Amino acid sequence: MTQPIELPLCCPALNHHWPLPQTLPGVVLISSLFDPQQLADGDFQRCLIEPPANIQRSVAKRKTEFLAGRLCAREAMRRLDGRMHVPLIGEDRAPIWPDDLCGSITHSTGWAAAIVARRQHWHGLGMDMENLLTHERAARLAGEILTTDELARMASGPEHEVAQLVTLTFSLKESLFKALYPIVLKRFYFHDAELVEWSQNGRAQLRLKIDLSAEWHNGKELDAQFSVQHEQVLSLVAIANAYH
Repeated sequence: MTQPIELPLCCPALNHHWPLPQTLPGVVLISSLFDPQQLADGDFQRCLIEPPANIQRSVAKRKTEFLAGRLCAREAMRRLDGRMHVPLIGEDRAPIWPDDLCGSITHSTGWAAAIVARRQHWHGLGMDMENLLTHERAARLAGEILTTDELARMASGPEHEVAQLVTLTFSLKESLFKALYPIVLKRFYFHDAELVEWSQNGRAQLRLKIDLSAEWHNGKELDAQFSVQHEQVLSLVAIANAYH
């Protein structure tokens, strides 16, 4: 398939690839590099994307993040089933996906991505990209992000892993929220889940520490995956549809 709309200089290419360790059937991931300095007047109109009012008032960085993320989302849906659709933004600031799809959008410094799948196969998808924290910032933020047990494990581990561990835990919990919130429609926070284990091959496991629903209760565990490249951590929580 050819890309139906000419891409702007600020977001010159959309990449269909899988940068995580475990591929998932029926899931499409599209990413793009972006450069806010290349954003031009009229790029949103030429791309047929209507920015919400708060984005129109934003700085070039935020505008380009939004544009790149929506371009990735539209291309992911086009590759999944041929539809041309741009997800609107909800009151909770999350993307509004078509009823029969689930998805997630993320962006970090100069990089944006979107992931989509059919709900008949996947109940929820949450993806998050974070820049690797410095050791000093990770140590300062650890108490806000990590539970008591996670802090104890961090303290007993190698000091040179602290920055990656805190960044990874932050990103995985962000992905968990993105995957679960559309299902339970309840907000929860960093201390409401914990990273039970993770390995260098990019596999991880999370455990809820709060009751969100009958199915998503305290003690419920979820699989996750991640990759670390170019000083950035990309994580994904994908919840399969148990009824498929």
